[in-house]
Amino acid sequence: MKRLLVLIVPLLLLGSRLGAQDLAVKTNLLYWGTLTPNLGFEVGLSPKSTFLLWGGYNSWNLSGSETNNKKLVHWIIMPEYRYWFCERFNGHFIGVHLLGSKYNVSQHNVPLLFEKAYRYEGWGVGGGVAYGYHYMLSKRWGLEGSIGIGGIYMGYTKYNCPRCGSMIGDFTRFYFGPTTASISLVYLIK
Repeated sequence: MKRLLVLIVPLLLLGSRLGAQDLAVKTNLLYWGTLTPNLGFEVGLSPKSTFLLWGGYNSWNLSGSETNNKKLVHWIIMPEYRYWFCERFNGHFIGVHLLGSKYNVSQHNVPLLFEKAYRYEGWGVGGGVAYGYHYMLSKRWGLEGSIGIGGIYMGYTKYNCPRCGSMIGDFTRFYFGPTTASISLVYLIK
C-alpha cells in the first residue's frame, strides 16, 4: 500500500498545479463485480495525451473455511499512456499499458487463466494496447469504456484444493488475450 501511495501522491501534487481538466479520478465499475476496490488517477500531459495510474486490491477470503477455500485475493497496478483523437478526457483514445499483479486464487473458474479445481498462487507482469471512449455526463463527471489486449508472463505455484492442499508444482506460462476491460465513472478535478 505504501508503494501505491508513493506513486499517487506526486500525481496529486502535480494536479494541484494544473488547470481545468488536467486531472481525473476514476473507478472501474466492472471491477467492483469481483468485490475489488479500485482507483485510478489520470493526469494531462499535453492537449491530446494523458497518463493513467490505476490499481485494485482485493484481500478478502469471503468463503474461507476448512472445507471451502474459495478466494480471489489479488492486487494489480496498471500505468497507461493515452493519446486522445479530439482532446484529452473527451471522445476516442488509444493507450499503451503495462501491468503487474500478485494473486492467490482458489475455486474460481477464470477463463483462459485458472481452473476451479485448483488453487494458484503467483505473480504476473505484462502489457498491451487499449482502445476506449470517454463520454462527458456533465462539466465534472464522465463515463468511460475501454478494452485492451496484450500479453502477461505468469509465474505461479499450483495446489490441489481444498484448503492447504498439496503442492502440484511451480509453473510459468505466457498468456495472450484481453488484459483490461472497464466501464469507469470519472470525476474531473479543476
